[in-house]
Amino acid sequence: MDLVGKFIGNRYEIIEKIGNGGMATVYKAKCHVLNRYVAVKVLKDEYTTDAEFIRRFNAEAQAAAGLTHANIVSVYDVGHEDNIYYIVMELIQGKTLKQIINQDGSLPWKWSVNIAIQIASALEAAHRNNIVHRDIKPHNIIITEDGVAKVTDFGIAKAVSNSTITAFGTTIGSVHYFSPEHAKGGFTDAKSDLYSLGVVMYEMLTGRVPFDADTPVSVALKHMQEKPVEPIKLNPSIPFAVNQIIVKAMEKEPSLRYQNATEMIKDLGMALKNPEGKFVEEIDDTMRTRVIKVPEETETTGKNKKKKNKIATYFEKHPKAKIPVIILACIILFILTIFITKGLMDMGTVKDVPIPELVGKTEEEIKELLKDTKFTYEIIGEEYDSEVEEGKAISQEPKYRKNYTIKENSKFQIVISKGTKIVEMIKVEGEKIEDAKRMIEELDANLEIEIVEEESTKVEEGIVLKQSIQKGEQVQAGIKITLTVSKAKEQVSVPYVIGKTEDQAKKELTDSKLKVEVVYEEDTTKDAGKVLKQSIDVGKTVDVDTVVTITVNKIAEVKSGTVNVNVKSITNYKPQTDEDGKEIEPKDVKLKVTVTSQGTTETAYEQSVKPTSENVAVKISGKGTVTIKVYIDGVLGGREYQLNLNNSTTLTVE
Repeated sequence: MDLVGKFIGNRYEIIEKIGNGGMATVYKAKCHVLNRYVAVKVLKDEYTTDAEFIRRFNAEAQAAAGLTHANIVSVYDVGHEDNIYYIVMELIQGKTLKQIINQDGSLPWKWSVNIAIQIASALEAAHRNNIVHRDIKPHNIIITEDGVAKVTDFGIAKAVSNSTITAFGTTIGSVHYFSPEHAKGGFTDAKSDLYSLGVVMYEMLTGRVPFDADTPVSVALKHMQEKPVEPIKLNPSIPFAVNQIIVKAMEKEPSLRYQNATEMIKDLGMALKNPEGKFVEEIDDTMRTRVIKVPEETETTGKNKKKKNKIATYFEKHPKAKIPVIILACIILFILTIFITKGLMDMGTVKDVPIPELVGKTEEEIKELLKDTKFTYEIIGEEYDSEVEEGKAISQEPKYRKNYTIKENSKFQIVISKGTKIVEMIKVEGEKIEDAKRMIEELDANLEIEIVEEESTKVEEGIVLKQSIQKGEQVQAGIKITLTVSKAKEQVSVPYVIGKTEDQAKKELTDSKLKVEVVYEEDTTKDAGKVLKQSIDVGKTVDVDTVVTITVNKIAEVKSGTVNVNVKSITNYKPQTDEDGKEIEPKDVKLKVTVTSQGTTETAYEQSVKPTSENVAVKISGKGTVTIKVYIDGVLGGREYQLNLNNSTTLTVE
């Protein structure tokens, strides 16, 4: 069904088809109520015949509409009319992650981890609202032109019932990204989404899915039975920590995976800071409850009695030995008493020992370091720290100081690092700079704010025009954000420069932070080189760098030149002969040359010359470009001639 050009819900005008998937067709539309462009996803006809599917679809879509997150495509509306079931969503300009993978193959690991953090943040928000996606795949992740990941189709996959799958012989979503429990048709929860995210990361970093086969069933069986090739073996540039995150996310047993998106985000953030670190916790499934056997009680009473009877019998047979034995026992008791007394006295004396350095160590390392000492410790808190890895000590009290000692039974108070804090950037464009600073400080991420001023005539002073980190971007605590803030354009007063020389006028205007353009006019009543006019009146307030045009008096100089007149050529003279063939002497002609300079015409030459003359030199003078006219016997010979005396002083007239 082609809906282009039609209205849905009396408000959405379908403009063009922009996508086609297994479940629905996506159109670009205009909402005429809110005057904005939206994306309208219309279910295909085969999914509108199952009443149970439609009921669950509406319920899940309504739930998804309640999700608000920077990395989730917003759902604006859900409805149906004339057997058309549709969802109205935010229109995103960008490409799907699948298109990017198909275009570029394996992607840079840092970029991929940042995208994974954004997807995990979207899942975290959804799971917190008891919504499981169940169809996480690159096709459902749109990357905007600003590099922000947007997850779409939340809640829709859950609407697909087993009867629907059976009826149409298809699997909604892609089996390449299914968790083992999903492939089995068993219970799926938040950990199933994290498995799918692990597969997406696998594909981003290797350019291929972990399991592939000729049929969906074969792929599903591989998810359930086979262990994937570790991504680091396909792409050795993948850091160790990133490889371990993917492996843990793709564990077949849900209890061995990340238990929630927050745990995965934490490890992804650590991987950006310590890519080769061994911090990914492996859950040991070998631990079992064991019954510890208590050794059976022996017949010690009888043995002791037998032993005692033997000693009594010995002394009865050797009565003289009794006294020496008693004396020896007293000596031994005396010696033991001395040693015990000395030990007790030593115990009462507390030694001074060097202070151990605990900062930068994990709790396990601290335990190991202190196990053979009398020191004790307690963890008094956790704090974010961009310089100390998560799980390591930020500070200790007493502090470590070289060559200093403390009592050997001292107790240390330890603060443990929570690693680098990751926050989602907010929008501060359009805010006053004071409010923008406060809003950024409230993120509690210790972001460094750099202010760059930009002159603006349209926005009042002190308003944020641009921010270097856009709304919705995941950023580490402590990094720099640059805010471009509007600044009122500086204004100056125009000085009076009429009557001053060109150089003086230029200097005064330039010193006043104005730009200068110069034009020239001639006024013989005023001094040459002086300013006759200025384009902006004195005292007027204008913006810095405004152009002021000054008119400078430029009086042309009188220059001389020569006009060479070829009379013979002008008159086209040809010799005449008499009856005897003798050449007749030609009559003289009257040559007159006039010069017009700046509206004034003067005669430069007027004499009789031979018509055979080929080069009559006539001296002329004038200013700038002059007009030359040559007359023969009062008739204009040829045309008017122009001569620019500033460029040339010779003219030939033929």
